[in-house]
Amino acid sequence: MSPIRILSTILFLFLVFAVQESAVSLIHFPVTGFSLYVAVAISLIASEDHNGSLVMGFLAGIVLDLSPTSDSPFGQWALVFTLIGYLFAVNKESIADFTSSPITFVLLVAVGSAAAFALDLGFGAMLGEEIGSIKHDLIISVGNGMWSIIFAPIFLPGLRYARRFLLTSKER
Repeated sequence: MSPIRILSTILFLFLVFAVQESAVSLIHFPVTGFSLYVAVAISLIASEDHNGSLVMGFLAGIVLDLSPTSDSPFGQWALVFTLIGYLFAVNKESIADFTSSPITFVLLVAVGSAAAFALDLGFGAMLGEEIGSIKHDLIISVGNGMWSIIFAPIFLPGLRYARRFLLTSKER
């Protein structure tokens, strides 16, 4: 990734994070909340090539680590998203071209979103954070995946356009 693309991606992620914190987090969803930022980050990670998935995961995690509302240690979200980016990069050929099928892509975003929360809770437990009961944590992970399935078809077309806008002229 070029430095210009890294800068524009970070600015875009900060914009999505601002929308998440100022609007989406104020809505009280049944079962659990929905994280637009995590769903968008997973979508961007899945849309990248091998190296781009790792870099995008790290950038998305750093932006979330800079959140003043985050209770986790600094770097934990970067570790989670970099690990997810690594899993996407390694399994890119075995999954085939999942981004071309909208239904598969929505399911992949939902599973990735639920996995991100599960990994965050797992790393938090390893680092000594008080995370609550396993039942509550499972409800958070599955509920976020459920809301991702519902809302991903709404924002994915706009996200594809935004991703094309973020690409440099050499990458298009």
